[in-house]
Amino acid sequence: MPSLLSVNVGMPKDVPWQGRTVYTGVWKFPVDGPVMVRRLNIDGDGQGDTAGHGGEQRAVLVYQIDSYRHWQRHFGRDDLQYGQFGENLTVDGLPDDEVCIGDRYRIGEAEFEVTQPRVTCYRVGMRLGEPELPSLLVGHHRPGFYMRVLREGRIRAGDQIVRTTTGPGALSVADTDALLYLPGRDPGKLRRALGIAALSPGWRESFRELLEAEEATDDPDAAQSAGPAWDGFRELRVTDVVVESTTVTSIRLAAPDGSRLPTARAGQYLTLRVPEAGQPAPVRSYSLSAASGEGGYRISVKHEPHGVVSGYLTTRLRPGAAVDVAAPRGEFVLKEGTGPVLLVSAGIGVTPVLAMLHELATSHSGREVWWIHGARSPREHALRAEAHALLASLAHGREYVFYSAASPGECDGEQTRAGRLGKEQLSALGIPAGAEAYVCGPARFMADMTDALTAAGIAAAAIRSELFGALSAINPGLTERARVPPHIPAGPRATGPMVTFARSGVSTPFPVGEGSLLELAEACDVPVRWSCRTGVCHTCVTPVLSGDVEYTSPPLEAPGGGQVLICCSRPDTDVVLDM
Repeated sequence: MPSLLSVNVGMPKDVPWQGRTVYTGVWKFPVDGPVMVRRLNIDGDGQGDTAGHGGEQRAVLVYQIDSYRHWQRHFGRDDLQYGQFGENLTVDGLPDDEVCIGDRYRIGEAEFEVTQPRVTCYRVGMRLGEPELPSLLVGHHRPGFYMRVLREGRIRAGDQIVRTTTGPGALSVADTDALLYLPGRDPGKLRRALGIAALSPGWRESFRELLEAEEATDDPDAAQSAGPAWDGFRELRVTDVVVESTTVTSIRLAAPDGSRLPTARAGQYLTLRVPEAGQPAPVRSYSLSAASGEGGYRISVKHEPHGVVSGYLTTRLRPGAAVDVAAPRGEFVLKEGTGPVLLVSAGIGVTPVLAMLHELATSHSGREVWWIHGARSPREHALRAEAHALLASLAHGREYVFYSAASPGECDGEQTRAGRLGKEQLSALGIPAGAEAYVCGPARFMADMTDALTAAGIAAAAIRSELFGALSAINPGLTERARVPPHIPAGPRATGPMVTFARSGVSTPFPVGEGSLLELAEACDVPVRWSCRTGVCHTCVTPVLSGDVEYTSPPLEAPGGGQVLICCSRPDTDVVLDM
């Protein structure tokens, strides 16, 4: 009969790691005698990163002595102690390929239910001094698992473990883990997983998204979004340059031979490489501001003070010039449907939602469309007449424009209003609660609009936003430190391939034979996203705009076309990353 070998606890603490500090509770140690298990934790235990560990669904982590023996053989070690894999319960029995999601067990006075496999992250490798361990836990099908507490009570080493209920879906922990992290997924197993009530909400949502992706493989739109329309940069010709306002200029692009360019989805963006603006050639991204009809593209660029690229594009670029352009990319796209649509923007954030408005007008959509925009004044309101005409062509179009610095008489009180577009102004419009919202503008504006939309009854899943700059960082466990603008790394200049972080505006050679693209980004203080750091979780997945990379260790599942996992890759050639 399975038995409990050790109960392990530990409170979070600061641990030095690679020149930084990690706040983590992965250091667990055995305790003697009985210990109380409570709904959210075991007495004396805690988690440093409660976003990924702990809580009702992850109250207790279990790992097996058989897996200890496996890793002792794999690493050639004989120094492993109970709790060293961060588990609360070290057990004899309960293998991952036999225990199922939803199984219930009685240990001592307490009763538990299996909810999900362990979430692989870098800290378990940090604890053992084996950085590759997060990937190996998945690849060797030995993740361990979490349980929630159904009945609180005391447990102690030596207690027998009695299974009281078998999980309804007969889906083992190892199979569940592979379903999330490994390729070759079985849609039938995904559906089975979604039917298991005990499965934690986070994993259920991940499986729902994976199933939707599997079912969309026959959808032409889905196939189109599977990867970029062309690799790297290609030369396009400028066919027109139009001054739209005191600060914004539109640029139309076409293929040099006049052939039709691949269709882009409304809301996507182009990335331009502009050698004429500096060396190394700066790279910037701009949203498409119109539907990609007639085989061409249009972007609308705001002339930023001291902006070397925007300055060149808005003041020096002329029709007939050649521009290096990467294929349309981006997930901020208009979804099909019949319900109301809210297009909410401020300033130059108008561009992607204007492209969506073009698409709705071109299709003669019968949907209710709300256009809500904020600008300083009519003089600085780019593409105003165009948006107004598109809305007028829709059967159910509504227009609300707010001018924060309007002169007397410039607002009619209906379509145009004086004052800054904020939470109160948006809430007062009476927007429909069942709408889908698309929000673009400065970061603070998008945060305010998201709060206001949520307060108005819009579901969080129905609110989508587009950020111009680098994405916010995901660095689980790292303690806060002062943010530093992205920069060239300190020390002697490296000699490897040139790496450009497009959103952050940094280009620097890669240090030959050292580290990964993730580590180079960290050295440049480019905002980065990661969790496992070993090619498992795909948190670090990043679009590659141009160039080739190689993996220092193959990821368990390759990312989609035109993407790379920066945690375990290096550049083979000069490379441009969308980060």
